[in-house]
Amino acid sequence: MARVLCCPDSFKGSLDALTAARSLAAGWTEVRPDDQVCCLAQADGGEGTVAAVAAGDPSGHLHEVAGLTGPDHSPVTARWYRLGDIGVCEVATVAGLPLMPTPDALGATSRGVGELIAAAIDAGCREVFVGLGGSASTDGGAGALAALGHGLFAADGSVLPDGGGALTGLARIVRPAQPPACRVTLVTDVTAPLLGDGGAAAVFGPQKGADAADVVRLEAGLTRWAELLGGPTDQPGMGAAGGLGYGLVRGLGAQIVDGAAWVATRTGLTEALAASDLVITGEGRFDATSLTGKVVGHVVALGEAHGVPVQVVAGQVEPVAGVAARSLVEWAGDPPSAMADPQRWLRAAGRRLAEEFGDR
Repeated sequence: MARVLCCPDSFKGSLDALTAARSLAAGWTEVRPDDQVCCLAQADGGEGTVAAVAAGDPSGHLHEVAGLTGPDHSPVTARWYRLGDIGVCEVATVAGLPLMPTPDALGATSRGVGELIAAAIDAGCREVFVGLGGSASTDGGAGALAALGHGLFAADGSVLPDGGGALTGLARIVRPAQPPACRVTLVTDVTAPLLGDGGAAAVFGPQKGADAADVVRLEAGLTRWAELLGGPTDQPGMGAAGGLGYGLVRGLGAQIVDGAAWVATRTGLTEALAASDLVITGEGRFDATSLTGKVVGHVVALGEAHGVPVQVVAGQVEPVAGVAARSLVEWAGDPPSAMADPQRWLRAAGRRLAEEFGDR
């Protein structure tokens, strides 16, 4: 009897991580029904982080908060997960790019993130973990800090409007008399600094609808934000979520941690992997960047450390030396077919891998 671990990331835009894991497992057990197959959803701070933590430890409670400020200022409902006095939330559910009907790189706000953190604090959490992936805003966390009591003012004394495009007009920041009585930890796979060619505006702004002129304006606004909020801007991860990493570090004293490693700890990945004969992980697209802080890279590294073979299954694959990776296109025939029904083709992948495992 073989012990198999299915621990993918989400196939973004098409399938959540737990469904992907179960699809792989279903295909495997069709061929080898007597094997012990374990499913552990994974994430790296982006979409699916709350779901992965909840699946890994179902003893907590999922909370829903209505009336939060979405990235386009429309009301949204978001969920966070509570484990004792710890809260886990993610930017994608309250300020994510998919929540923007029309991209607005200059006007998108992170205010809802601050409101969601506040909801967890008000519920009694002593520590809040925030997954930073998938944000629509590039406001340096200004909106989030405003929701948590920071006053942001223009030169004429008026309250500064939300959005990264307004930050060039920032003249004064008034910090709250008492910061939130809660420790905040930021969970991310992004290592970008706040400013510069590798920073929040230059790298991620275009993904959020920013043209060249918008990037220049956003960079100027973030520069002004950093001048007034203070402190270094080059710590890895400060450019995550449009600079939200920087804002929460400087405004709340937050700490930044590696996303994939943190989720792995919460889900028991290392222990499960070490006890397995084969590990199957995956994501929507696998390439060389998958090995730089993302779920698949973390799983591959753990496999090497524990001497357990790891097989990657992804929607599309760009070959990387030393990593065994298979594309769903191999079974579906073409990318559109693979994307149209990923569950079907993940089951097919699970069957094929089980057949090949039996031939060893």
